[in-house]
Amino acid sequence: MLQSMRIIGGKPLNGEITISGAKNLALPALVAALLSDSEIILRNVPKLADINSLLGLLEFLGCDINYLDDHSISLKTDKIKSTEAPYDFVRKMRASILVLGPLVSRFKKASVSLPGGCAIGARGVDLHIKALELMGAQISIENGYIKAQAEKGLFGCDITFPIVTVTGTENALMAAVLAKGTTRVTNAAMEPEVIAFCNLLNKMGAKIAGHGTPIITIEGVESLRGTKFEIIPDRIETGTYAIAAALTNGKLLLKNCVYDDLFTFFEALQSAGIACEKDGLNNVLVYRKEGEIRPVDIQTAPYPGFPTDLQAQYSVLMSICSGTATVTENIFENRFMHVPELNRMGANIAIHGKTVVITAVKKLFGAQVMATDLRASVSLILAGLVADGETVVNRIYHLDRGYENIDKKLTECGANIERFSV
Repeated sequence: MLQSMRIIGGKPLNGEITISGAKNLALPALVAALLSDSEIILRNVPKLADINSLLGLLEFLGCDINYLDDHSISLKTDKIKSTEAPYDFVRKMRASILVLGPLVSRFKKASVSLPGGCAIGARGVDLHIKALELMGAQISIENGYIKAQAEKGLFGCDITFPIVTVTGTENALMAAVLAKGTTRVTNAAMEPEVIAFCNLLNKMGAKIAGHGTPIITIEGVESLRGTKFEIIPDRIETGTYAIAAALTNGKLLLKNCVYDDLFTFFEALQSAGIACEKDGLNNVLVYRKEGEIRPVDIQTAPYPGFPTDLQAQYSVLMSICSGTATVTENIFENRFMHVPELNRMGANIAIHGKTVVITAVKKLFGAQVMATDLRASVSLILAGLVADGETVVNRIYHLDRGYENIDKKLTECGANIERFSV
């Protein structure tokens, strides 16, 4: 049964929100269990639909999975029974492509369905395939599946990505850690999640250096061991709730977050007149310093630039600023699907190629709107929080892919929001 969310706007958000573990680290961390026959224990794993989808795939492959508590998972892959990732699992989430590298690396073969997930651009798998081919895998596309074999194993090589790719970097890392020789990945992703992922692999016995820079070097090892590892906070969730505080003219203490992982984002908010103050080691206090929100232009870019996953939310903030702002999307070519829905709520946003021009309006108004992808869905929730009247956001299954208990967290800070089935 489909679910929707009803929001009555106009309530300032005040209180504390504890940030959940990072989805974009938890997913590759779960997959990394395929690289070892020993137990991997992950802590601070968020409870999300995407996590459940991936766990279903890993269980199908033969992974033994146990929840130790609500956010701690034990995984052991000493009895893998399949190296095929079927369409029924992979269609739900693009990150399923991450099983390709470790399956080929450890078991010398894999058959992985071409992925599905959010419709925000091509996001092709060609970079993943090219990296494995350079390492000696033979790959073909047959009946909608990526078929890969490496009978003699994988071999270290130089891989240069033409564009920065997070999952491509992670797949190459997992393929390289058990390959023979040394692999060098150039133009590697530098996101905090990638750095933390390398730290996990090194705890498992990998030999990785240079993570956090554009060049990562991996010296292959014979095998990896088990370990325990804690997932870092989700910086996209942090940024989303920071915008919620600014939009509603409230004050939120965001707990268990890393300020420096969002430095470029917080810099933009501060330029817009939003206070973003460190409060202790892992807390940030967010509130408006002034009555009006100033217009600030941004462009998305790979880390450490402005995150593409916060572009839709930021557009809502600029829609009620004191002037005109532009938002340029440089990562994905189809990530403005939230714009027509925001305009239904009274926003004045015009799309010009990869840039939107946002002319501020005095108010947003409640309306029936439809979510089209994960970040677009949360932008509509944010708009509903500040809109006059009632907003109903339909198809919120997108939302549950990336935000743990968002309605509960917002309600506890004063929002008038409820989930209902349709």
